[in-house]
Amino acid sequence: MNIVEKQAEIVTEFALFDDWMQRYEYMIELGKSLPLIAPTYKTDDHIIKGCQSKVWVHAELENDKIIFTADSDAIITKGIIAILIRVFSNQHPKDILAADTAFIDEIGLKEHLSPTRANGLVSMIKQLKMYALAYQTQLS
Repeated sequence: MNIVEKQAEIVTEFALFDDWMQRYEYMIELGKSLPLIAPTYKTDDHIIKGCQSKVWVHAELENDKIIFTADSDAIITKGIIAILIRVFSNQHPKDILAADTAFIDEIGLKEHLSPTRANGLVSMIKQLKMYALAYQTQLS
């Protein structure tokens, strides 16, 4: 499944819920299914700067696709990074770099986050794209 298809799937899933309490609960559930980062990567080198909560992300290149793992010390933040990893993991670096993240606005996520969490979301996207840029450079 490509990035656009994964984003459309997430938009459809979020549309099933009537209110934001249900969507937050769903995000918490998504966070529980997150591919967890190995404890060896839960270091300052892997923390996303700009997040109020601690969010660790690790990326590896396998068969020209990036595999992301992550964790967070906050349940909502863990749900947010789970959504992003679901979209971007197992994708080619160039596709991650070219990806539009308008689906976040479509599900209404940014407007329902506190300003600090919204900034953290932007930082998470930037970091995932930085990994993609680094790996794309290696592949070129």
